[in-house]
Amino acid sequence: MRCVTPSFLAFGLFILGGMIFKSVSPVRCDGILPDDSIFVLTGDERRIPFAMRQMEKYPDSDLYIIGAGTPTSIKTNKQVVIESKSKSTYQNALAIKDIANRAGLDRLVVITTEDHMLRARYLIRHELPDTQIIACPAVLKGMPPAKRLERWTVEYLKYLVTMLGIKES
Repeated sequence: MRCVTPSFLAFGLFILGGMIFKSVSPVRCDGILPDDSIFVLTGDERRIPFAMRQMEKYPDSDLYIIGAGTPTSIKTNKQVVIESKSKSTYQNALAIKDIANRAGLDRLVVITTEDHMLRARYLIRHELPDTQIIACPAVLKGMPPAKRLERWTVEYLKYLVTMLGIKES
């Protein structure tokens, strides 16, 4: 019987870890309360429209768009706070921390895509350990399987790097 090479074992563990990563990623909203504060992380065209649909369901919620890059306008009946300075998920977490601390929030809803949710939630939780974070993922739909696999692989790698303590990945 041949021994399994270390590189084959490492590859197998990487694949197994990726499968676990995908299987534990949230696929639906954990439960938004009528007056929750909703934070949507930019970076994918699905996120803001998904957040706006949530606002229709929960019109008393506050909406914060984090990492917009440039000032933008959103048509809605209530005020939307747009943060445009953060450029990475870690910087998004710091911006959310600043807003949550100023507003005295102890519960917040995070909207991002399903492949990005675990890392985003981890970074926000690291900055706001006593805050309840509700995951509300925008599902990746209408995407070719190869592109979905690429996105999940990139996010899994970024998550692993984040677990090693490198926050700006």
